Amino acid sequence: MAINVGNIQLPAFPLLLAPMEDVSDPPFRYVCKQNGADLMYSEFISSEGLIRDAMKSRMKLDFFEYERPFGIQIFGGDEEAMAMSARIVDTVQPDLVDINFGCPVKKVVCKGAGAAVLKDVEAMTRLTAAVVKGTKLPVTVKTRLGWDDQSKNIEEVAERLQDVGIKALTIHGRTRAQLYKGDADWTLIARVKENPRIRIPIFGNGDIDSPEKAKAYRDRYGIDGIMIGRAAIGYPWIFNEIKHYLQTGDHLPAPTIEQRIAAIRDHLLRSVEWKGPVVGILEMRRHYTNYLKGFPYIKEFRNQLVQKASVAEIEDILLQVQQRYAGFVPERTVTSFSASQLEDCAY
Repeated sequence: MAINVGNIQLPAFPLLLAPMEDVSDPPFRYVCKQNGADLMYSEFISSEGLIRDAMKSRMKLDFFEYERPFGIQIFGGDEEAMAMSARIVDTVQPDLVDINFGCPVKKVVCKGAGAAVLKDVEAMTRLTAAVVKGTKLPVTVKTRLGWDDQSKNIEEVAERLQDVGIKALTIHGRTRAQLYKGDADWTLIARVKENPRIRIPIFGNGDIDSPEKAKAYRDRYGIDGIMIGRAAIGYPWIFNEIKHYLQTGDHLPAPTIEQRIAAIRDHLLRSVEWKGPVVGILEMRRHYTNYLKGFPYIKEFRNQLVQKASVAEIEDILLQVQQRYAGFVPERTVTSFSASQLEDCAY
């Protein structure tokens, strides 16, 4: 049975790509869409930045028709600014507006935005109501279980936000205090879903990195869909792998070196097309390690890839990688991050 988010119809048990700062740009979203992502979002956008017409914030509004259904995510701690930014978002005509009440990084929390709002449910409700009133689009929210272990208020939050008009809720199974440490706790997500007052779709997020885990969490916690973040970085195939496993119980073959190189090439060319040759090549460098994780003695090639300054040179190295590892299929590995990297791609 299809899942409806306002007037948006998604397939049964949709797979969502998380909005990750400095990751979920149009080139990255393209490879994820090609590999089965059902709903995608922009990187999170500062409401104050949009109002100031900041170039970086405005650029994050860019998306392409093939990305639909598509949501633009905003954050902020001021009602008027959030309402005004929602009206700005309306002008580019995405399919929905998403509010970030989950980002745990200091530079966002210190502004009273992101996960900071979890400390004040009244403020969260007012901010959400301001966005709902400020847009004609469906409004959704992404948040966490609470600020810390002593204030896990997600059950109250879900009811309050539904009452002011949101059309779906995504819950990351950690508190702000946890950041990305420890295991995500999905039991509270399940309790929100089981609440007879809750009528909107509830999507779960946190630690989904394999088809087996996706199926186990769907069956155990009864959620309407799953949002995937870090596990898709360097491995966009995870979306179709999960879908195939849920439908058949069987695994798709792991991506070949040819498929991996094709994904890197698509990602690179779209990065250059969207950002220009200098920035597009520079910002692509962060992705090579993840795409080529698990290949033995790959460091020499990675070092060359991050040193080259032209598409032609990078294409030549990629061809060498494809020839060197023809027929080799690495074990599936989960993308891991240092604390500083998690700050950079926070969602």
